[in-house]
Amino acid sequence: MAHEVLATTIADTNEDLALAQRIAAGDMAALELMMRRHNRRLYRLARATLRNDEQAEEALQDTYFSAYRGIANFRGDASLFTWLSRMLLNDCFARLRKTQRRGRLFSVADNIENETHAMLIIDSNPPYHEATRTQLRSLLEARLDQLPESFRTVFVLRSVEEMSVEETALCLGISEATVRSRHHRANAMLRKLLARDLDLTARDMFEFDGDNCDRIVANVLQRVLRA
Repeated sequence: MAHEVLATTIADTNEDLALAQRIAAGDMAALELMMRRHNRRLYRLARATLRNDEQAEEALQDTYFSAYRGIANFRGDASLFTWLSRMLLNDCFARLRKTQRRGRLFSVADNIENETHAMLIIDSNPPYHEATRTQLRSLLEARLDQLPESFRTVFVLRSVEEMSVEETALCLGISEATVRSRHHRANAMLRKLLARDLDLTARDMFEFDGDNCDRIVANVLQRVLRA
């Protein structure tokens, strides 16, 4: 099992390096592939940090443009997603400092999640399922605003994006012990904030598909071609 994990990690690293080299050589198709591959996860991270759809898109576009200009510096010491996440967070935190605002992040308690999934499965009305999920998503996105920024960001990296403790610590420039502590406290705070009958799958929050994804890709590609 350990050998399989190591082999997968090496393969992923090699793929990231190959993609970065193509982008550095001016391959626009490779740049588009990188953006479409990471758009959804990075947008969620930016949206959770900034709490504003427009600013999140701006931060993501700026990050991709900066990544394009600095892609030759990517050495594969961390995954391409980790590299982009660190760059994106730096941009987001700079925006927060400029406006003197602090964002909040969201997490989901496992026991609440299981209860809501059970509720949705038991009911046989698909339209009700969708309406319920929409209501839950809206409520949870409101609850996320009550978490301190430091806990919110750790939670989205660990529980939403499923990054390892090591990767999260690397992105945020904090110790692994601090990552574990903040992640635990974020869960505890949200369990206290959320009622037992509320939940939403973390991966469904801040949806970013279709036109949204296309808009980000088109804007960045136009910006690159103008540079």
